[in-house]
Amino acid sequence: MSEELRRDFKEKGIRKVKVGGFDVDGLLRGKYISLEKLWSALDKGFGFCDVIFGWDICDQLYDNATVTGWETGYPDALARIDASSFRILPDAPDTAHFLVDFHTQDGGPHPACPRNLLKKVIDEARAAGFTAKFSAEFEFWVFQETPDSMHSKGFRDLDPLSPGMFGYSWLRAGQHQALLDDILDTCAEYDIEIEGIHTETGPGVWEAALRYDDVLAAADKAALFKTTLKQICARHDLSVTFMAKWNADLPGSSGHIHQSLWDAQEQINLFAAGGSDRLSETGRHYLGGLVTLAPELTALYSPFVNSYKRYVPGVWAPLNASWGIENRTCGSRVILGPTDHATRIEFRQTAADINPYIAMAACLGAGLYGIAEKIEPPAMTKGDATSDSDPTLALPLTLEAAVERLRGSEVARIALGDDFVDHFIRTRDWECREYRKAVTDWELRRYFEAV
Repeated sequence: MSEELRRDFKEKGIRKVKVGGFDVDGLLRGKYISLEKLWSALDKGFGFCDVIFGWDICDQLYDNATVTGWETGYPDALARIDASSFRILPDAPDTAHFLVDFHTQDGGPHPACPRNLLKKVIDEARAAGFTAKFSAEFEFWVFQETPDSMHSKGFRDLDPLSPGMFGYSWLRAGQHQALLDDILDTCAEYDIEIEGIHTETGPGVWEAALRYDDVLAAADKAALFKTTLKQICARHDLSVTFMAKWNADLPGSSGHIHQSLWDAQEQINLFAAGGSDRLSETGRHYLGGLVTLAPELTALYSPFVNSYKRYVPGVWAPLNASWGIENRTCGSRVILGPTDHATRIEFRQTAADINPYIAMAACLGAGLYGIAEKIEPPAMTKGDATSDSDPTLALPLTLEAAVERLRGSEVARIALGDDFVDHFIRTRDWECREYRKAVTDWELRRYFEAV
């Protein structure tokens, strides 16, 4: 692979290299390295400070992490370059990009590395004879703002890309043709194929559906899409957010996950039941695991305090673990065709703020557990699933409640491993404690004068 890359680099005129990996919050942490260091690192790996697993989304150090910390001195983790992730961003044609996986110094997978987590679950799927194919679709809000202007405004009174509620607008797409062309062309050249993109309902909000792929590639593309889109928008003096709910008066931002299992040769969709109007037995049990385990895995799907501001009636977000055929009010929407090839499950609980590696690992792990245990899904929902009051299906509505459900989940530990689950719970405990210290604008407006 090294010699092949050397030829590629010479042909393409590559002079610089950027390497990076994703942390627990889904941020791409990276740096430039020299060509000389790259050739050495392809074989041996290289050191990358493990503080990226010891701090939060704002670079504040956790006070409860055990994978790293003051007591260990924040040493280097071993970063291994995935040569197959080689990409070139079109606006920097002399710079190669690679993703890395993080390992401990003894060479084992780092327990906090989300990409390694997904690889672990993929190995279990393969051992059972399954190939998992996934894709993500994201809603995101675009603003006529720069990082400096957003910070100076305190993230209030931001100017959207376009005004009004105008979903599926042909007009808006034409009015912002330069931006849309840049998104489609750049993502295509960067190996992130967009199947569709359109306005959603809300000022400046869009939705992009990424093409399905093997689950690891799908997670890479979903995670890279967010960072790449932010870079594209910056070229147009714009900014974008994937927050689950950035404005209380507007809809939230979904991040739905499409998924199916295929045979080892990737020829047969194992969810399809041969043109029938139902899932196969494998698909049904996968759905059973996905739906039944959703409440206890919610913290993995909705990792931030803000994620739960989307769990309110009337904004197309599921409030319970439900399923239905072509029912967009459910947590899991079963899509049966028009061909066996297209049969899949759309997991609709997740928002655009997901870490794709963690969310896809949790979905796949839950589905595999459902197959292994032959879990039958609950009764199918017809009509509005958000009106279902069955308490056994209710989703936790705060991060704190979701963390407690995850803490007590034996299945999460079976599917994902003790080390990752323990670390993740510690990071979300921290997130909850940081939020409890905050005094919000809502509290000031409601209580400052009156009490």
